[in-house]
Amino acid sequence: MNGKTSRLALSAMFVSVMMVLGYLESLIPVGGVPGMKIGLANSVLLLSLYWLGIGISIQLMLVKVFLSAFMFGGFMALPYSLAGGVLSLLVMIALIYLGRGVSAIGAGVAGAVTHNIAQVLVAMFILQTNQLVYYMAILVGVAIVTGALTGTVAKMLMRYLPKNRKELFMLKQA
Repeated sequence: MNGKTSRLALSAMFVSVMMVLGYLESLIPVGGVPGMKIGLANSVLLLSLYWLGIGISIQLMLVKVFLSAFMFGGFMALPYSLAGGVLSLLVMIALIYLGRGVSAIGAGVAGAVTHNIAQVLVAMFILQTNQLVYYMAILVGVAIVTGALTGTVAKMLMRYLPKNRKELFMLKQA
């Protein structure tokens, strides 16, 4: 399998896993807080940043956001998911590629926190109210926990799976 084909196959697998995790999360209420999710798909996105790089990870995030909005959330979910996805991915990219010593757990926490901040800011804009700033405090607190969880999952996956996609496909061929 050549490089382009292997990247495409791995990207398709990552999107599929993110969609399944997103669907499963939509079935599980988290702490009775509306819109709250664990964010396990973020673990896959973190892994993608390490394995596939920035460009493909951006594409994966966009595909996941648009497919999720279309399949699970409806049109009104799109601006919230897109804002959260873009901001959190940019922060994770900055921490992973520019930050020194930032682990997948740190990137996961920062991504979860900024995802929630972006979503609340979009809600404040759409609903034309500043009252939601209090809701942000709850979401940020929960995001620290869920981000640590998703970062830990990504870190464990990186520990037990091959270090990069080349090693993954070399194992398959052996």
